[in-house]
Amino acid sequence: MPVSVANSQLIYDALTACDVRMVSALPETWLVHLIRMAEEDPQMTLVRVAKEEEAIGVSAGAHLAGVSSALLMQNHGFLAAINPIVSLALLYKIPLLMLISYRGHMGERDPWQTQGGMVTEPLLRALGIPIWTLADPRDIPRRLRDAQTLALAALTPVAVLLTRELMWED
Repeated sequence: MPVSVANSQLIYDALTACDVRMVSALPETWLVHLIRMAEEDPQMTLVRVAKEEEAIGVSAGAHLAGVSSALLMQNHGFLAAINPIVSLALLYKIPLLMLISYRGHMGERDPWQTQGGMVTEPLLRALGIPIWTLADPRDIPRRLRDAQTLALAALTPVAVLLTRELMWED
């Protein structure tokens, strides 16, 4: 899969410009370059988690310690993390900057991704989580800054959906 190194770098640079100093993630194809960049950056702490649910707790702890963080996950990982999002982040007003690879959406070729793709946005809306679908690399710095600002001001999770148009090089 031709994951865009250039757009991954733009995303990573925007995160560091937002003073994000901790990233939690599971291995995920579309996020592979972002995870590598976090791992190689001595100014960033990469927390590898076994399940996305753990990443919610990691970011909650980072927030309480005064550290800006971001979560990198696939949309199926978001689906797996709904319980701690509701019972921890929403209940206790913990801001989360969630960068979610938007698998299973328009143009998806892998049938095992499609069901999760079709329910991602409706579930985010049902939970009252603001969404930004990011497809244009020119929007990356502003949209990530805006998403983090909203998460901190509203003390809520915010989802930035990373589309195929953004993450792939055809």
